[in-house]
Amino acid sequence: MAEQFEIGRGLIFMKVGTHANESLSDIIARKRQEIADAGFAMWGYGGSTCHPTGMVQPFARSFAAQGRPIILCMQPMQSRHFAEPLRATEYSVDGQSWSTVPMAVNVLGSRYALLIDDLEMTDTGLALARTKVAIGRSRGKVGSTYVKGHVDKACLEVVADSGNGETDEVEIGLIAKVIEPYAVFVRN
Repeated sequence: MAEQFEIGRGLIFMKVGTHANESLSDIIARKRQEIADAGFAMWGYGGSTCHPTGMVQPFARSFAAQGRPIILCMQPMQSRHFAEPLRATEYSVDGQSWSTVPMAVNVLGSRYALLIDDLEMTDTGLALARTKVAIGRSRGKVGSTYVKGHVDKACLEVVADSGNGETDEVEIGLIAKVIEPYAVFVRN
């Protein structure tokens, strides 16, 4: 597991829990079945901190160009996301050209989705103070300072030390490899 958080590793950090009236354990079971049936799953989300074309795609491509995969690290949390579980029927890499979401894949109640081809339960910690925001206006900001309040996801890079002296770790309960095209827009 140590290799998941080696210095220089690109991570997408996300807090996860109940989403679109579905428990996290049900989502995990469904995503694993989607991977078995379709070879990949789409992990739905919202919010602008991990916008598909503005943040995730350029971030992931920069690491892919160096032969380094992006890992999705998910911190389980209590959530109250009880939006309508409308299934996305279309996805787009660029927000312009749309394709049909495969029937074996379900994205519910989301605007965006990360593409993953595995999903592992884990019981490890991540020191967000040993990460920095890797892209956007907050680039270089310490991960533990950035991921607070309503900010619940980020494109991060693992660093040796942020210099702020923090050592606290957040619980990582799920890890997945993010695959090309990394993030897409979804609609129903």
